[in-house]
Amino acid sequence: MGDRSPKSNQKKAAQKQAKTDGVNAQKQRQITAQQATKLNAGKKK
Repeated sequence: MGDRSPKSNQKKAAQKQAKTDGVNAQKQRQITAQQATKLNAGKKK
């Protein structure tokens, strides 16, 4: 069976959190980029 020590579980949780943080940051950058292009398109009119 897997290692169930608190240290191991903490490490796994930290890795999982880091992964989701990375995904969320990527989504946020994409949204920001989309908003910026919308603003620029609006200014050109």
